[in-house]
Amino acid sequence: MKVIIVEDEVPAAEKLERYLQKYDATIQIVARFDSVGTAVPWLKESQESIDLIFMDIQLIDGLSFQIFQQVQVRRPVIFTTAFNEFALDAFKVNSIDYLLKPITFTDLSSALKKFESLRQQFQSNADQSEKIQQAVSGMKTREYKNRFMVKLGEHIRSITSDQISLFYADGRDVYLVTSQNRKFIIDYTLEALEDILDPRLFFRLNRTFILNINAIKDVLVYSNSRLKITLQQEFDKEIIVSREKVAEFKEWFDGARNS
Repeated sequence: MKVIIVEDEVPAAEKLERYLQKYDATIQIVARFDSVGTAVPWLKESQESIDLIFMDIQLIDGLSFQIFQQVQVRRPVIFTTAFNEFALDAFKVNSIDYLLKPITFTDLSSALKKFESLRQQFQSNADQSEKIQQAVSGMKTREYKNRFMVKLGEHIRSITSDQISLFYADGRDVYLVTSQNRKFIIDYTLEALEDILDPRLFFRLNRTFILNINAIKDVLVYSNSRLKITLQQEFDKEIIVSREKVAEFKEWFDGARNS
């Protein structure tokens, strides 16, 4: 098996190499890259020579999802990251597994066995990697939640996604806010909402807010490399894109994130 590693942390890359050799001494590490800028040219020219890609998500020059915007990656990917917030995005590309750091040998072994199982199913086909991608995509296909039930006194209402401007957390409560500025407490956490909302329409800006793109009136450059959101409607709370989310938000706002 031939693999490449896209990882900007040298200790993490070296640990991954040790685990790969421990799993199977015949595995060849063909190349290592630490950035989007170095990985893209190589993948454009040479990805046919490998079987599998290990890829960190946060690289020195941006998120590795930018690679998929610049080159058609035709090899399966195992993502490695310290953050679980990107899992949904990972499974929209060629991902067959998503390993959280610090990675254990058991985690790695499980991911490699999954890859080998998929490969064996299609090893008689010349286009095996594309078929693996199709199989994985089929397993991950899902429908996003497009309506929420809320209580209005003794009445129950159903609110569709296009009527929702944002969700926000206040203490232990999570509120749904409509485009008419009506607020309803719902029985979901923001983490659960991230997993069930359509990521083309909704984005988690920080620990407090998940926003519908259609509710945005303006985006302003704010202090400390952050962004400030102005809504189409009146709203009594300040909405700020956290600094670590700015790059991902810009991709989403530009329509660059995959559906």
